[in-house]
Amino acid sequence: MANLHQVELGKNVKMSALTANGKDLHDDRDKAEKEFKKLREEFADLQPKLYAEGKQKLLIVFQAMDAGGKDGTIRSITKGVNPQGVNVVSFKAPSKRELAHDFLWRVHHEVPGAGHITIFNRSHYEDVLVVRVENLAPQQVWEQRYDQINQFEKYLTDTGTRIVKFYLHIDKDEQRQRFQERLDAPEKHWKFSKLDLEKRKHWDQYMDAFDAVLERCNTKHAPWYVIPANQNWYRDLAVSRVIVQTLREMDCQYPEPEAGLENVVIVD
Repeated sequence: MANLHQVELGKNVKMSALTANGKDLHDDRDKAEKEFKKLREEFADLQPKLYAEGKQKLLIVFQAMDAGGKDGTIRSITKGVNPQGVNVVSFKAPSKRELAHDFLWRVHHEVPGAGHITIFNRSHYEDVLVVRVENLAPQQVWEQRYDQINQFEKYLTDTGTRIVKFYLHIDKDEQRQRFQERLDAPEKHWKFSKLDLEKRKHWDQYMDAFDAVLERCNTKHAPWYVIPANQNWYRDLAVSRVIVQTLREMDCQYPEPEAGLENVVIVD
């Protein structure tokens, strides 16, 4: 599936060279928003086919820096989609029980079942991002995880799961503005943590870590898409284009009806 934002296989990615501004790529916001609404409606129409068919699975992964827009994107693109067939999983800092297992243990438990869409808000990639930058494990440990992630995702696709992965790319100035908005609005204080400022100090190291993820864990069966996310309207459009095109390619079909239903008459 050709896409403007799909990371090329085998390409060395440098976040510093990528735009975070959707308006650099689409100068007509009204047109973009109209297209997005149509795509969102199509998403809502395609999802019941996946659910009813009950064979294929779709895993959607979102990663971003703090205030990158993961929550807003998920809320926006899934409006009108039947929640019975969609599950959103947020991965926070691992619990003591989770740390007693391998790093993929808690992730494998949450992958979609047949007929379902699962959306990861953060994911197994935290174990080669936060863990790497914050020195939560020795390099010899997290270095192995790139190959382990690739093997894990290949196993999922071999067993019927389609995977698409999005990095929502905002720049450092945009993050500062969003942090300030959270501080200025009392009703948004819950979204802000002083730890966010500590992570912001390591912005460049996180960009290096994302460079490595996009280079080493970008595969044909589980591609990465870098979405310019400074403007929400462009972000939502770009993400929806990929998801809807993916569902089109999956070509889910409603099951054949039970024989003889055309002659059934409901009698009280």
